[in-house]
Amino acid sequence: MQKMAEIALAGKTVLIREDFNVPMQDGKITHSARIEAALPTLRMALAQGAKVIVMSHLGRPVEGQFDAQYSLKPVADYLEKALEQPVPLFDIDHVPNLQPSQIALLENVRFLEGEEKNAPLLAKRLAALCDIFVMDAFAVAHRAQASTVGVAEYARAVCAGPLLQKELQALNKIFDHPQKPVLAIVGGSKVSTKLQVLTNMLDKVDILVLGGGIANTFLKAKGLPVGDSLYEPDLVPTAQELLLKAQRLGKIIWLPEDVVVSDTMDKQAKTTTKLVNEVSAGDKIFDIGTLARESLLNTIQSAKTILWNGPVGVFELEPFAMGTQTLAEAIAMSPAFSVAGGGDTLAAIEQFQVSEKISYLSTGGGAFLEALEGITLPAVAILEERSKELMV
Repeated sequence: MQKMAEIALAGKTVLIREDFNVPMQDGKITHSARIEAALPTLRMALAQGAKVIVMSHLGRPVEGQFDAQYSLKPVADYLEKALEQPVPLFDIDHVPNLQPSQIALLENVRFLEGEEKNAPLLAKRLAALCDIFVMDAFAVAHRAQASTVGVAEYARAVCAGPLLQKELQALNKIFDHPQKPVLAIVGGSKVSTKLQVLTNMLDKVDILVLGGGIANTFLKAKGLPVGDSLYEPDLVPTAQELLLKAQRLGKIIWLPEDVVVSDTMDKQAKTTTKLVNEVSAGDKIFDIGTLARESLLNTIQSAKTILWNGPVGVFELEPFAMGTQTLAEAIAMSPAFSVAGGGDTLAAIEQFQVSEKISYLSTGGGAFLEALEGITLPAVAILEERSKELMV
């Protein structure tokens, strides 16, 4: 792909797709990490003398209708302070006349009719705003929308922004050029939501650690009791197939040897630790046990490359947090190259304060998951396709 750093931007109007879908409360930004992550890209373009237009979505407004609660005005205000220069917010019918090293923010693209369906008319209007389109929002790279894919089809020149590059490079380091052994941790409540991830991971990693409800389904597949725990009976045969496949490939599927059980899931829950073959009819599994934590720690210490997507227990509640805390701290202590992503994973990383010690934190939720599934992301595909055309 063409990279933003390789293109002369001076005097050019550059349209940059970022992900400013930040949490808000009472019109104020409560977590600004996504904006902060985009600032180096914006500063790079401004420093080169580009006329910068930034666009993003926020929330889920009714398409084609302005809704004040989803306005990007708080983001524009934040950018003004961070960049120490005016950042006017505008709608597509009133485009400001920018000078070199000036910047403006297009109002929420989801207010525009045709965004979600990637309508050619809207895509052409967005492309007409610029000389160069920069795709820098990995988190929406899996969505074939007007502001991610359509605009890249019609813009005169296209390239990948630094943030998008970092995400793709981190995944490339995991999948294409990893240091072995490669370890993947896949947690969460349901096998069904991550079945394709598990299938793809098994081909690419040496050890696959399973946690949460996903692990319960695999324990059941091994003929072990899970009591009243969350698991998916319909997917037990699929889990058995994956266990057999792992055996054929010489891969390890790690499952806990003991678990934390309780009959209630709350902050005051009384817990018991049991070996997996001793789980009783009324027990509910909410975390991994002492032996499993020690085994997981040793497994992580042996890895050279680590991918983490999903917790191994109900970490939000103190009685069931130890497993995920052990996991987070072990990855943080490991010298291995580590990539972590997904909403619950990032929440756990924040809760256990290990973010600075993970090699790379992915900002993409759905995009990260689809990349793990081995799906080619539409926004990446169009950048590659257009880059080939432009480089001929």
